[in-house]
Amino acid sequence: MPVLAGEAGGVIRAVILDCDGVLVDSEAISNRVLAGLLTEVGMPMTPEASVETFMGRSWKTVIAYADERGGLPEGFRRRYLDAMFAAFETELRPVPGVVAALDAIALPNCVASSASVEKMRFTLGHTGLWERFEGRIFSATMVEHGKPAPDLFLHAAATMGWEPGECAVVEDSPAGLEAGVSAGMTVFGYAGSTPAARLGGAAHVFTDMAELPGLLQPS
Repeated sequence: MPVLAGEAGGVIRAVILDCDGVLVDSEAISNRVLAGLLTEVGMPMTPEASVETFMGRSWKTVIAYADERGGLPEGFRRRYLDAMFAAFETELRPVPGVVAALDAIALPNCVASSASVEKMRFTLGHTGLWERFEGRIFSATMVEHGKPAPDLFLHAAATMGWEPGECAVVEDSPAGLEAGVSAGMTVFGYAGSTPAARLGGAAHVFTDMAELPGLLQPS
């Protein structure tokens, strides 16, 4: 198994990847759909505000937000998923360069996302990535507290048999970055669409997936 230098003199033996915004280019699509539906039910929101409020967080965050404003109508989540999947059918793509980056990374890896397994089965399946990670996919629905709590990353590492301090996390959201740092992992912040300033605190911030293999496997 490869052993690579970590940020604080430790080693990186494994990589945990976020899904939305890291593997699949879904954030703008899903937040556009969510903002539109929230606006329809009397909770006006722009796609930009949806990204700011919900990016990297689980559905529990949406419920909490809505509960403070009167709650979501029955069937809202199903409407959201159906509309989102319909948009994904025509618009969703892998994050540019991620397939080549994954091919170049020799470390063991898994996915740990705030998304439900249902959503990841669709997004990763639609982009041809599901089989690459099948059996190594972890959702916030599997733990009590989602990002920014460290629970999901710690659960993924424990299940895979990895020590947290020997894991790297690849994240594109402030909530995910905070979760990775809290888990004691080395966080790489992908600023492909997220402003780099929002990823302060990451060990490394990068803007092109072609950079990732070199960051994980420095020469």
